[in-house]
Amino acid sequence: MKIHHIGYLVKRLEKAAAAFEALGYGREGTTVRDESRGADILFLQKDGYRIELVSPYCPDSVVSGLLKTYKNAPYHICYESDNFAADTAALEGGGYLRMGQPQAAPAICGRRVVFFMHPAMGMIEVVEEEGKAV
Repeated sequence: MKIHHIGYLVKRLEKAAAAFEALGYGREGTTVRDESRGADILFLQKDGYRIELVSPYCPDSVVSGLLKTYKNAPYHICYESDNFAADTAALEGGGYLRMGQPQAAPAICGRRVVFFMHPAMGMIEVVEEEGKAV
């Protein structure tokens, strides 16, 4: 699997985006509202590196609690998989705890994503390869 992006929790998406843009990052598209997760999402890129700004827009967002704990900070690395079923099964067999079922991610063109937690390294996300969305 190759790295797709680094997820970055932020309280105020536009202020965070402006700060990253001042460092030379450019926006990839526009902000997407992910209703199922209760978060606004924006991708930015610089020198081949992509970050995903994730900001809750409601108190019951899946990331609201994380934001209270971590504040504005990176919180996961996302890996792109060209064999989603095999890679996610291998992670589960390797000690990663799957956090829910794979879901379509509106901010990544509806491609399926699933999150995992590992006791020694924290959270990762796996996204299916482009063009393989269900």
